[in-house]
Amino acid sequence: MAKLPVLRGKELIAFLESNGFKVIRAKGSHVRLASEDGRLVTVPTHAGKTIPKGLLRKIVREDVEMTLGKFLNLYEMWKR
Repeated sequence: MAKLPVLRGKELIAFLESNGFKVIRAKGSHVRLASEDGRLVTVPTHAGKTIPKGLLRKIVREDVEMTLGKFLNLYEMWKR
């Protein structure tokens, strides 16, 4: 399996928005997104920092409820 990409918070938010999530709240350096089916995701947007690999894996698997393989495929298509 390919490695997880190195992402900043704003890039992950843009990707999630293109996949049906909407920003519902932003407070400090964290943004909360929700999908129409009720899934909630909190993404850190600390200036100049990337999202740690473990946190990205947790967001994809548990919050977005997507397999890592599907995430990587969608991300590669979105990035183009």
